[in-house]
Amino acid sequence: MVKQNNFPIGIFDSGVGGTSIWKEINALLPLESTIYLSDSKNAPYGNKTKESIIDLSIKNTEFLLNQNCKLIVVACNTATTNAIKVLREKYKVPFIGIEPAIKPAALQTKTNTIGILATKGTLNSELFEKTSNTINKKIIRKEIIGKGLVELIENGKLNSDEMTNLLSSYIIPLIKQNADCLVLGCTHYPYLIPQIRKIVGNKIQIIDSGEAVAKQTKSILEKNNLINSKAENVFHNFFINQDKKVLEMLITKTDNKFVKITEKDF
Repeated sequence: MVKQNNFPIGIFDSGVGGTSIWKEINALLPLESTIYLSDSKNAPYGNKTKESIIDLSIKNTEFLLNQNCKLIVVACNTATTNAIKVLREKYKVPFIGIEPAIKPAALQTKTNTIGILATKGTLNSELFEKTSNTINKKIIRKEIIGKGLVELIENGKLNSDEMTNLLSSYIIPLIKQNADCLVLGCTHYPYLIPQIRKIVGNKIQIIDSGEAVAKQTKSILEKNNLINSKAENVFHNFFINQDKKVLEMLITKTDNKFVKITEKDF
């Protein structure tokens, strides 16, 4: 039997946003190799039908399995909420999903009003609705479809005036509606935190799922005896089916010498 501990962790997203999850995983599990798949050509998934999201998620999973990944992180809220059930039924490899952290927000809010910034595909999903129904009924949820945000990030316009204006139109009304917590329901959105802070300062608490996903990844690896304990031949291979410029901008700051980025049609 082939020992799988030194096999890589697979991660996929509808674009470069899932690198926010990759950073958390890499920080917590520095001895683990990773393969990241950025399906930027089809971003964002949030505007697609459930059937399309499932098909793309299966395609991404097959790519990562062909790279001998021992565990797959679905680093996309929309893909998780629409497709992870199908993926778990279809494949034996463990899957880690991600969905908006509305439960922590519901516990931390003092005004009983939380904002949830996410894609249409996430907010309209059955899983999101199921999770939402588990929180205190007294909590008021202000759901905002972050239309256009993913596209701006994918096009390298992270700090543009266009981004500031669009974010302002989404965030400022939340403050006026007494929200004191903002849940980032898309893995692209943590890259917007500096922008959000410029707009609203510390008037709102920002909550994302990155750290929790990394901890869950570690837990599942340990449970399945898949943790890699040797600092040998560690690598981080990134594949993107569009121009790699934005991806390079986001991850070269990690100064990880084991990173390799490849443009590849898939």
